[in-house]
Amino acid sequence: MQEAQSEIYMRIKFFLEEPSAEVTLRHILPKILSPDIICIFHVFEGKDDMLEELPKLMKGHQWIPNDWRIIVLIDEDRKDCHELKAYLEKAAHDAGFVTKSSAVPDKDFQVVNRIAIEELEAWFFGDIEALRAAYPKIPKNLQSKARFRNPDAIRGGTYEALERLLIQKKYFKGRIPKPTVAQNIARHMEPSRNRSKSFQVFVEGLKACIGEIC
Repeated sequence: MQEAQSEIYMRIKFFLEEPSAEVTLRHILPKILSPDIICIFHVFEGKDDMLEELPKLMKGHQWIPNDWRIIVLIDEDRKDCHELKAYLEKAAHDAGFVTKSSAVPDKDFQVVNRIAIEELEAWFFGDIEALRAAYPKIPKNLQSKARFRNPDAIRGGTYEALERLLIQKKYFKGRIPKPTVAQNIARHMEPSRNRSKSFQVFVEGLKACIGEIC
């Protein structure tokens, strides 16, 4: 009798700056990807740790099969976006990987580098419906206010803006628990309606990994 062959699933490994990013992705990825795609998460202890360890970790993944993909997601944090992207690209190239940004059109790549501008919380402001589903006291017209019209350009920091808003509405008294807040909001998020440009660029890269778009 012929032995049953084990099924082969595509895998995407995510390198993430902090736990709240993992919490967010665990809620939104099933709304974008087929359940046949296996997602694996490596979470760093903050941005400094990520920037220090990423080059070594990339070199430690030179063994991965050709049908695996790596997605790196990091906050901009009001740093130079171009310099940050160049650092991520170099870490991948030094490990021998082809990145989406450097790939020849119609050729395969293994690494996608993406930056949340300026922080992950911009993605939450990009979906006011999800934000209000989690925290109903937030105004319905928030996105029409000048300061919040562009989620990726909220002055003073998106994390700080969200924290002030949630404290003002008396959901929290002090520092907000980022993973908890991320979970409360992300479970209501709908990728297609998100107004954050950096979120849509992330989704574009994610879909490119599975061949849906180039």
